[in-house]
Amino acid sequence: MHACLGFRELGLQPYEPVLEAMRRFTGQRDAAVQDEVWLVEHTPVFTQGQAGKPEHLLLPGDIPLVQTERGGQVTYHGPGQLVAYLLLDVRRRGIGVRELVSRIERSLVDLLASYGVPAAAKPDAPGVYVNGAKIASLGLRIRNGCSFHGLALNVDMDLAPFRRINPCGYAGLVMTQLREHTGPIELDEVRTRLREQLVRHLDYAEQTTLTGGID
Repeated sequence: MHACLGFRELGLQPYEPVLEAMRRFTGQRDAAVQDEVWLVEHTPVFTQGQAGKPEHLLLPGDIPLVQTERGGQVTYHGPGQLVAYLLLDVRRRGIGVRELVSRIERSLVDLLASYGVPAAAKPDAPGVYVNGAKIASLGLRIRNGCSFHGLALNVDMDLAPFRRINPCGYAGLVMTQLREHTGPIELDEVRTRLREQLVRHLDYAEQTTLTGGID
């Protein structure tokens, strides 16, 4: 078990400055740097993974598109969606990419179970699903043995922009969110439960809240 996982609560942020900060953090870190998770909501944006195909972007309209180096195809981020960026030294931890994805998925499945919502992962389509509808997406990048990017959990948001794309490259994929299964829900409470699940499934002894900006 590893010592401590630090969490930064970033609130509502545009996507690109956070992306650039993740790149800097990952590029500059060394073996002494503590692992961190950044928790954030984004203003509306479509993001395209490194293998993304333009035909999956149907009618973007006035929502910007940002190309990224994460895995996966196109997805949508917006207010009411809880995003967690996992900035982990996976080489130091001795965790492979597939194992890291599995641990993240189990964290989400157990989080949803704590609300009485049965969910499952799919071996051929990373993410977490409720009755076949996707409730959480995953996309990671490993650079110099360290991970960045992460997960997006739909909590209480406008799902309409997902209809402007083929989410994660799947035409007709139905998206869902936690509110549809629980009724009114507080994002802060979901955030707290996600922190607890990530600490447990990523095998840390404790968590701490980090202060200061990401610039």
